[in-house]
Amino acid sequence: MAYLASDRRDQAVRAALEQGLLTETDPVVALLDIAGVRASAAALRAAFEEVTDAPVLHAFAVKAAPLVPVLRLLDSEGVGAEVASPGELALALAAGVRPERIVLDSPAKTRAELTEALGLGIAVNADNLQELDRIDALVGSGAGRASGSRGSQLGLRVNAQIGAGAIGALSTATATSKFGVALRDEGARERVVRAYLDRPWLTRLHTHSGSQGLGLELMTQGVRAVYELAEEINAAAGRQQIDTVDIGGGLPVNFASDEETPTFADYARALRDTVPGLFDGRYGLVTEFGRSLLAKHGTVLTRVEYTKTTGGRPIAVTHAGVQVATRTVYDPDSWPLRIVAYDAKGAPKAGDDVVQDVAGPACFAGDLLAEARALPLLEPGDVVAALDTGAYYFSSHYAYNSLARPGVHGFHADPGGVRFSTVRAPQTIAGIVAEAGGDRPDALL
Repeated sequence: MAYLASDRRDQAVRAALEQGLLTETDPVVALLDIAGVRASAAALRAAFEEVTDAPVLHAFAVKAAPLVPVLRLLDSEGVGAEVASPGELALALAAGVRPERIVLDSPAKTRAELTEALGLGIAVNADNLQELDRIDALVGSGAGRASGSRGSQLGLRVNAQIGAGAIGALSTATATSKFGVALRDEGARERVVRAYLDRPWLTRLHTHSGSQGLGLELMTQGVRAVYELAEEINAAAGRQQIDTVDIGGGLPVNFASDEETPTFADYARALRDTVPGLFDGRYGLVTEFGRSLLAKHGTVLTRVEYTKTTGGRPIAVTHAGVQVATRTVYDPDSWPLRIVAYDAKGAPKAGDDVVQDVAGPACFAGDLLAEARALPLLEPGDVVAALDTGAYYFSSHYAYNSLARPGVHGFHADPGGVRFSTVRAPQTIAGIVAEAGGDRPDALL
């Protein structure tokens, strides 16, 4: 019988309490299912191996979980890193990701960032034509692809302007998106083709249409538009100048149940059906998935400190709120989280469901993990688990009210027990003071 992710999660919750990871001192803790992460990485590799024999670099979007041990784990599973800042690049290098397996994307790269990336041989996707002008000078000075075997692979990001998905703030292929060169603007397509013909070392095209709330049909339309542009550029050049297409990431995650849908295989097959020419062996591929690799494998646990009833509705006050679930708190309709209740010993909570709120500790009224949610009636000492939080939740801390960053622990669970590995220790109060200028209290006097 298969040992399900839900079984591993329940076992890990009990073990976290028994082994003292969730305490009065550390009332929030984040857990990451190592087996689940490995399984997702394997599923990603297999999905694209099924549809193409050409080389594929899978580069994890570091912003989804900027934690060095997580990047190291993914690297061991054949997944590189997509970075969008000097900090993210430093994390990838600290994790041991080889430069040729790193891709730099950012709409605001400085000359210093570009010089570093090109000097290391990291692939760079320029965001705009002005950035290409900067890269011109660097390539001419010996950096980049012209410098030899360690040279960077260089590309340009384009916006196919296919429209928005269900979450406008995360849709990056709208008519006015800040990312890339907008292909449908007057004269833009011709300028992009000319930019490639003038730069024989420019060999990649990059696109990313959005994240969460974008259906497979819209995602594949964006890739098809960029493939057609690659074909046009290669025809104009009279050779295959573009040899690699970076299709970005953005595969949505199901936050309604444990089912992982859509799958990487679903997306790869939809791409093959929509853009068959991309998979005939002429083009290498780069992917940049983030949330879809990790989200289902993370769980945030928090203790229920108090319970009350206000306006006839029960409220459970916990220690996890906006500092870990920022998107959920500020936009609950777009980012609802599944909540599971456990008792003080970590057993699934019994009892009839009661509609109640699950509140966080921050000092504003909207700090709610869940509103009007049907759960067994929570009591002080119970444990609340926020599921599907492996990406963009516990790793991207929001320091409202100077709330501490929770500890993050990877776990391996099987019928024989649970083993935890600390990914990031919980932040201390002394650490909060130090980050707030505690070593220079008189600086403004």
